[in-house]
Amino acid sequence: MRMQADEHTRTMEFAEIALGQIRAFHQAASPRNYELWYTYATGYNPALNTAVNDILARAGTLTEAEFDHLYQTYLSTQRISERLDLVGSKVVDEIDQVMAMIEAAAGSASSYSESLADASQKLVVTKDNDAVRLIVESLVHAAREMEHANKTMEESLVASKREITQLQQRLESVRNESMIDPLTTLANRKSFDESLRRAIEEARNSHEPLSLMMCDVDHFKTFNDTYGHLTGDQVLRLVAMAVKQNVKGQDIAARYGGEEFAVVLPETLLRSAITVADHIRRAVMMKDLVKRSTGEHLGRITISIGVAQLHEDDQPQTLLERADRCLYAAKHHGRNRVICESDPEVTPSAAPQVA
Repeated sequence: MRMQADEHTRTMEFAEIALGQIRAFHQAASPRNYELWYTYATGYNPALNTAVNDILARAGTLTEAEFDHLYQTYLSTQRISERLDLVGSKVVDEIDQVMAMIEAAAGSASSYSESLADASQKLVVTKDNDAVRLIVESLVHAAREMEHANKTMEESLVASKREITQLQQRLESVRNESMIDPLTTLANRKSFDESLRRAIEEARNSHEPLSLMMCDVDHFKTFNDTYGHLTGDQVLRLVAMAVKQNVKGQDIAARYGGEEFAVVLPETLLRSAITVADHIRRAVMMKDLVKRSTGEHLGRITISIGVAQLHEDDQPQTLLERADRCLYAAKHHGRNRVICESDPEVTPSAAPQVA
């Protein structure tokens, strides 16, 4: 399958770059060092690339301490999990405090009820005015204490509600962060896989059509090697912007991997999906790319797009493979074009070709 062959080729190229960086800086080929340079090579983490480039521009090399700091800051796989755990534990703490306040309030209410019951019994049998006055004063005192306790609890509950709301927002932010590609701000591969599965289920339940497009930047490796990773990142952001501007609210746009993008189009027939794909292709082609650091005009870039529609017996993987075959056909027949599964150029047994 072309998708698997291309993924192998692309990842091997990234691996060669990573190992080249390890050799250049005379580092141990440890999993940590490899992971950082591999991520740097892919450009998936623009904040990491910027930090590395800044250090290299300033010092020309990376110390072990700087390397460790970069890894812990930008790559540690525990960071999102730790943040989720931290926010979750704070939510639990706040809930515990609220429960403690409720228990305290229940105790105060019980005590106040006992005071009322005791005063009521005394009033029944007491005839002395001074004794009645003392009973009434005790009731007033108990009522004031209850009022003060209620006011304190109300203030504490308001503060806890505010804190829990903020924690919920932070928790949602961290969860969203784990599903977003940081370079393009589109959905990441993890989010896309889940969204595609869910969209297929919904399409089947509602008996509505669903289409999928796979997009790939033409000659991206050559462009990246010629102008550098930072300019390559600019290209990916440009394509992502074109995708965003040409999809509607229910559509799901994602960075599928490297220079490849995917869009799920619910309630969309194949012909309508082709129209959307061509709008995206034209929007990318019309952009004149300028290198930010020098103002140099780099010309225009193009993308190739394959489009497939959900079949009755499709699973996510089979729909992906069919759209990917269409993408390969678009690449094979000249690039900068949209090809769908019903076009004659699409052949099931076509050989893979690198973009």
